[in-house]
Amino acid sequence: MDPLDLKLLAALQGDNRRSAAELGEAVGLSVSAASDRIRRLNASGAIVANRAVVDPRRAGLDLCAFVFIDLEPRADEVAFASALEPMAEVQEAHHVTGPHSWLLKIRVRDTAALQTLLTTRIKTLPGVLRSETIVALGTAKETTELALEPLP
Repeated sequence: MDPLDLKLLAALQGDNRRSAAELGEAVGLSVSAASDRIRRLNASGAIVANRAVVDPRRAGLDLCAFVFIDLEPRADEVAFASALEPMAEVQEAHHVTGPHSWLLKIRVRDTAALQTLLTTRIKTLPGVLRSETIVALGTAKETTELALEPLP
């Protein structure tokens, strides 16, 4: 991936609805060159998805929580991760170092929905020992954009 690819990716992260002409102009490429590079970035897997970023509050998902999960020492980490995949409320799942096994980012309507998710779907998964939940009171910054800079 060269510096032009990184510039294209940065521009697409900001607004992926821009035309190839607009993107090409932004990074100094012709329309056809920009189109070819974007097609190649999609085919290579550098671009994982093209989707809308929805305001959670406008969608009625007012509660954001971070949940630490502790698994049993011999728990099947792969099975745990796979079980989280169909849970749309779990936006992120990170296998972490330190005293906990996993860190989850969850978005739900309210505390009742969070309690239901935790008690009926997450804590009942095989190997789960305990959880620790932190509710976000507000969000100062949230983004899906990566800091893309050309490599030296």
